[in-house]
Amino acid sequence: MNINTKNEYGSIDISMETIATVAGRAATECYGVIGLTSKTSLEHYVVELLKIEDYIKGVYARKNKKGYEVDLYLVCANGVKLPEILSEVQKKVKYDLERTFEIKFAAVNVYVQDIRENQ
Repeated sequence: MNINTKNEYGSIDISMETIATVAGRAATECYGVIGLTSKTSLEHYVVELLKIEDYIKGVYARKNKKGYEVDLYLVCANGVKLPEILSEVQKKVKYDLERTFEIKFAAVNVYVQDIRENQ
């Protein structure tokens, strides 16, 4: 899904790859996050970390009645306080997306797919 918006200069079409890159970088900069993984990774019983060019597989954006929402699928470090880490991820991702694209995001949903030892 692409995001279409207009400003005084014309219309802007923001690709899903761009949204995924901004959201993925913001999430992986947070303490306690090892990386992103695919939404379908648990279905295949293999949780593999995504490279930056593959963040599109771990970030999903959509528009509903409330506005734009983003889903992130993460691998977190063992031994961290998940509620605090996930709250920070939500805040940072929302802030970076809104600052970068100048569009309000209604929600940032975070799903932990795996917990690993930080290497």
